[in-house]
Amino acid sequence: MHEVKAVVAKALKEPVSLETILVPDPGPGEALVKVQACGVCHTDLHYREGGINDEFPFLLGHEASGIVEAVGDDVTSVAPGDFVVLNWRAVCGDCRACDRGEPQYCFATHNATQKMTLLDGTPLSPALGIGAFAEKTLVAAGQCTKVDPEARPAAVGLLGCGVMAGIGAAINTGGVTRGKSVAVIGCGGVGVAAIAGSALAGAKTIIAVDIDDKKLETAVKLGATHTVNSSETDAVEAIQALTGGFGADVVIEAVGRPETWKQAFYARDLAGTVVLVGVPTPDMKIPEIPLADVFGRGGSLKSSWYGDCLPSRDFPMLVDLYTQGRLDLDAFVTEEIGIDGVEAAFDRMHQGDVLRSVVVFS
Repeated sequence: MHEVKAVVAKALKEPVSLETILVPDPGPGEALVKVQACGVCHTDLHYREGGINDEFPFLLGHEASGIVEAVGDDVTSVAPGDFVVLNWRAVCGDCRACDRGEPQYCFATHNATQKMTLLDGTPLSPALGIGAFAEKTLVAAGQCTKVDPEARPAAVGLLGCGVMAGIGAAINTGGVTRGKSVAVIGCGGVGVAAIAGSALAGAKTIIAVDIDDKKLETAVKLGATHTVNSSETDAVEAIQALTGGFGADVVIEAVGRPETWKQAFYARDLAGTVVLVGVPTPDMKIPEIPLADVFGRGGSLKSSWYGDCLPSRDFPMLVDLYTQGRLDLDAFVTEEIGIDGVEAAFDRMHQGDVLRSVVVFS
């Protein structure tokens, strides 16, 4: 049993606290990971605000990298000393998605069986089955993806959630390829990652849409060819004007709101694709759209789960692109903070001041 410091959300909408928790040694199918870095993601704030479920207390943090410290007796996929990025899609190999050869949609992903607890024995609910705002965490071995150990932990750990979600929304879900036109509505961390992914795929026109000029400036640095401030200009009209009057081949909605999804619907070309990667709250509804418009415009309306990624395939490839200087993951790291800075980082994130604050462990 290991006593470590960790960030815990004990109650609904209450500030997080720094606690000493107990982490078990790994059992069958499990791995103990010494966390090196963990990004502060909107999903962690959703847990604290009750937007995921009510299984408090939560051990927050999930966008992480670290070193495997120990593994269960039956684990062969990773070994002590391996540098890994943690993921929340540890494919089971047996569900209906895996059986049909689509493990990127695995419906029964694995988590650790044993529980991490507070000192009094209260079991913790780890965010996305990971719980990495902690000096050490216990995960299923399949949640560890081995990558190049020379990579910067604070940068590549972001592949564990937001950056992978955005890049995958463009390449895996949206099918962006060379020469296509893309519009991304919402240029936070996920949206800017979708822009970077579109640039990697060779898109010709990449339009960044947001209401914050600072975010639009960052989008340009990561590959946007055009920007639209939608607080000043009608987003649909602007996207159409930049694509010959037709609309974009792929429009990625990275906000998670009905009004911006409707913009995405009408900003795409005939037979184009809309990708929803922004996470809505349970009360949100699809806005009223004439069914004739859905039929008449053709194309696809898709949702992107984790960028439809397969961690074992995508993480090492993207880390290699990073180490080759072809994917600027460092640009996503706005600041490095200590484990006691998560609550303040939530405030900066909410205000749109950062792409990512990253907790770095010494």
